[in-house]
Amino acid sequence: MFFSSNIKFLRKRLGRTQDDVAAAIDMKRSTLSGYENNIAQPGFDALITLSKYFNVAIDTLIKADLTKLPESQLRQLERGYDVFIKGSNLRILTTTIGQDNEENIELVSEKAKAGYTTGFADPEYISILPTFRLPFLSRNRKYRTFQVSGDSMLPIPHGSWVTGVFIHYWNTIRDRDAYIILTI
Repeated sequence: MFFSSNIKFLRKRLGRTQDDVAAAIDMKRSTLSGYENNIAQPGFDALITLSKYFNVAIDTLIKADLTKLPESQLRQLERGYDVFIKGSNLRILTTTIGQDNEENIELVSEKAKAGYTTGFADPEYISILPTFRLPFLSRNRKYRTFQVSGDSMLPIPHGSWVTGVFIHYWNTIRDRDAYIILTI
């Protein structure tokens, strides 16, 4: 369990004192100090309050060692994209929709290579990408289009545009099909 070290780490990362946080959440400083020093264990109300204050899921506050995360994941967490939320390892795929409330296909301006993943969950980044639709594709799936860079996807030639579908469950991947794998 990492609750004590996580709330202390998040507080310091925000540049706040125990007095600052305690006053903001209407808690005694000594109570917060007890949680940070692993002397006292919070009840549900305190867990909910601290989760809301730091904008981090309770599960993450308790189970993930935030001090070991790379800066990119910490920034995502601070923006509200909690990559540790459980329940089949929920992944958030930011998308855009048209005026008719139907999903668009975003045209990723970076060629299919490293770099795209730094903005994949950022709504501001996704919102500026060009979008389009292909009427023959299923409305029940999520698509994104990339341009191929180099010979990394042979036999698909350099400069080609490929439209990929988001696959939520890895066990649906089959042999002999082409895939674009994006990792963070």
